[in-house]
Amino acid sequence: MSRQLLDEIVEHARADAPKECCGMIATRDGEAVSVHRARNAANSALKYVMDPKEQLQIQTAIDDADLDLGAIYHSHTRSDPVPSQTDVNLAKFDNDTPKWPGTLFLIVGVKAAEPDIRLWSIVGNDYEQVELEVTD
Repeated sequence: MSRQLLDEIVEHARADAPKECCGMIATRDGEAVSVHRARNAANSALKYVMDPKEQLQIQTAIDDADLDLGAIYHSHTRSDPVPSQTDVNLAKFDNDTPKWPGTLFLIVGVKAAEPDIRLWSIVGNDYEQVELEVTD
């Protein structure tokens, strides 16, 4: 991911703090190419919920551009950027099937002056940190 795209996400997180921000990252061949901000319909500092209509509009724009949904991002404003049980539950259906198979989850921690950014794979009830490569 380019530093510029990552900076856009951090800016979104800081702008929405103390509430969580959220959005989607479009990719081509595994490389992030665009960031799509979404409104946190939960309007909460503890969780994010993308409005389904807005989420569909973003997904359609990603599909129409012949891109893939590479990651869903959100912020943690008061805790480390580690998936909470709420985050895990949002990533799956009740039968533990992933809602977005192959999609990663980027969490931006903004509780400190320096952002803490981590990338995760969430499948069922399990999550694992994935290396985030940032280019200039």
